[in-house]
Amino acid sequence: MIRSMTGFGEAERDTPAGRLRLEVKTVNHRFFNPNVKTPPGFDRFERDITEVLRAHIARGHVGAYLSLDRSAGNGASPARLDLDRARQYRDALEAMRAELAIPGAVDLGMLARFGDIFRTPENDKVPAIDPETVRALVEEAARGVVALREAEGARLHEDLAGRLDAMVEQIAVVESRAPERLVRERDRLREAVRELAAQVEVDEDRLAREVAYLAERWDITEELVRFRAHVAAFREALESDGPEAVGKRLGFLVQEMHREVNTIGSKANDALIAQASVALKEEIERLREQVENVE
Repeated sequence: MIRSMTGFGEAERDTPAGRLRLEVKTVNHRFFNPNVKTPPGFDRFERDITEVLRAHIARGHVGAYLSLDRSAGNGASPARLDLDRARQYRDALEAMRAELAIPGAVDLGMLARFGDIFRTPENDKVPAIDPETVRALVEEAARGVVALREAEGARLHEDLAGRLDAMVEQIAVVESRAPERLVRERDRLREAVRELAAQVEVDEDRLAREVAYLAERWDITEELVRFRAHVAAFREALESDGPEAVGKRLGFLVQEMHREVNTIGSKANDALIAQASVALKEEIERLREQVENVE
């Protein structure tokens, strides 16, 4: 089963410090690229969060955002305003506005965006939180991400399989057309010789050698065989039930398909084969765009 790299998961836990909430969002990336953000005092859990996520997610940019609602727990306490820090932010913003000639005024809404101007009392300690509680929170959110990525992966599977079918149809056109161009070229050469020397017999041996030379130049048998092998390998990866990520392998196969089609197009010397090559390139490009979102 293939997975998309787009996913979302969330989980909550009540703790002595308040209600912990974790949101995990994933988007495309070539590698596992975590970005973990935690509230003050929780940075010690960042490694645990990353390890659990890595166990579930092989590729993608992974944003994990841990928050704490202290009003929901025993550790709740009123926040106080750090006026000195607020003044520093105000003065810095005023200086930037004056220096850069930026219109507008520094207002309450602007200053309120700086969350560190609100502090809990210094003697208000956050109760200890069991690391296993955090790990369980991450496990739950990660399972949600995986479930969504698998559901999206099923839709991707259907689309990718359809594009493979379309490409196989075009390859069949190329295979059926390829021998005809050699017969057509042989007849064209024979007619050209007759026109140049109306009363002279055509040297069939020489003509056969010329046709054989063209057949060697235009031969696309190897390219067709390799292309079909790439399609078969692509299908095999799509149908794989293993837990390993297949996105990189699919990306490699798409590159190889494109290489073979480029060669087929350069050897076409036939309008229908050329058209089929263009159609194949279009399908491969659509395939590439979709594969970029496969884990």
